[in-house]
Amino acid sequence: MTPMSPTLAKVATVTAVLALILGAAPALAGDPVAPSPQATPAPRAPAPAEVRAAYERMDPLARSLFWTGEMEINPADPVAGPKAAQALRELGRYDQAADAASRTLIAQPGNYDALLEVGRAHIARGQAFYGIAALEQAHAARPDDWRPLSLLGAAYQQVRRAEDARVAWNEGLRLSPDNPDILNNVAIGWLTAGDPAAAETLLRRAVAQPGASLQVRLNLAMALGLQDKIAEAEQMLRRDLPPEQADQNIAWLHSRSGAAAAVPGTARTWTSLQGS
Repeated sequence: MTPMSPTLAKVATVTAVLALILGAAPALAGDPVAPSPQATPAPRAPAPAEVRAAYERMDPLARSLFWTGEMEINPADPVAGPKAAQALRELGRYDQAADAASRTLIAQPGNYDALLEVGRAHIARGQAFYGIAALEQAHAARPDDWRPLSLLGAAYQQVRRAEDARVAWNEGLRLSPDNPDILNNVAIGWLTAGDPAAAETLLRRAVAQPGASLQVRLNLAMALGLQDKIAEAEQMLRRDLPPEQADQNIAWLHSRSGAAAAVPGTARTWTSLQGS
């Protein structure tokens, strides 16, 4: 063996000392160098409360992406699943909304908000039958909450259980008199049954309430238009919608003029009624 030069010997000595300091075995000259192991990235933690609050002020697309990501981090998160389902439903992705809420219930069978979102998603997709069990479970858990009753009425109406729908809505109104959301759901039931005059009466009560949403006002405009009260309907639509969307809805109402016939019982929204 060729003797090691003084320079190489000095380098080997320094390397050995460093190895001892770092707690590693010194490598001898000519030994293969083992590759350093890849560091395993730490799992991402759920977003802090202030970040979640900021995303709740964003549009449905941003919220759907954010909350779906939060679900992936922690499938047992009691908030992420229902929030993702809500955002997806607002985007019209009803199947995905139902799936997100249902996945939450696998980990948390009693998650109240997820039970409600399962019902909402299936009603919106025209398959209310598959949401009834979840809504009945929610009502049993909180019998003094009007929300599952309002949704149950809509679901029962969609599956042609008219008497059950009436009972659910009446109980909801007993708990929350003149609630605009319940009145709106009852009115939609009349619209889908082909009676816009009955819907108008309820929707006028609903829009007079402080908590009435834009959707309630739009539904009143629809009820008016379906009775050939186009001028009043147009006035409401132009107040609440951008010009292009208002033009589209007004044109649809004109196309329905004089033909306020019944529409399929699966229709739950302005868009679905237009499609019918």
